[in-house]
Amino acid sequence: MKVNRNFFLLLFFSLTFSLFSFGQNDSLATRTENIARVNPETTKNFKEYNPLAPAKAAFYSAVLPGLGQAYNGSYWKIPLVYAAIGGGVYAFIYNNNQYNKYRDAYKSRLAGETDDEFINVLSDDALIDAQKRFRRNKEISILVTIAAYALNIIDANVEAHLQQFNVSEDLSLRPNLGIDEFSGKANYNLSVNFNF
Repeated sequence: MKVNRNFFLLLFFSLTFSLFSFGQNDSLATRTENIARVNPETTKNFKEYNPLAPAKAAFYSAVLPGLGQAYNGSYWKIPLVYAAIGGGVYAFIYNNNQYNKYRDAYKSRLAGETDDEFINVLSDDALIDAQKRFRRNKEISILVTIAAYALNIIDANVEAHLQQFNVSEDLSLRPNLGIDEFSGKANYNLSVNFNF
């Protein structure tokens, strides 16, 4: 029984790997073959395939936010990137200043001083709650800034990937005569071809 189970496991993994390797065609070669079959007049507007473009765009955005968008030609996204990152930085600075103000007032009350700006307005517990709230907001603003920075990199990478897909304007309708392999009868087919 043990031999049979090992045999089936070996057979399963070998079939899995062979199917996986069968599905992994060279997409660049397939794409260039498809483009070569298309009318040359429609292919003259295509960009040349650059496999390093997504990596370059992501690297540029990591070095300087918005530079990857400029590399891709999406200049309208640059103000959005800086607004998102700048908003997170502004929220951090504001919440940090408020946190420090309430913390200093609480420290001065612990030291016995009675001249802080919140003496007649807030109790000690209210000062502690305010410190907790602004510290939480400060931490959230750090996460928002990091997320905006990461989204900047991801956006540049994905857009560079999507620019690699050249879509032809040649959408043709071709009749096709096919033979059914099982019955041997002729099948009349109509196919719509999209060349990517």
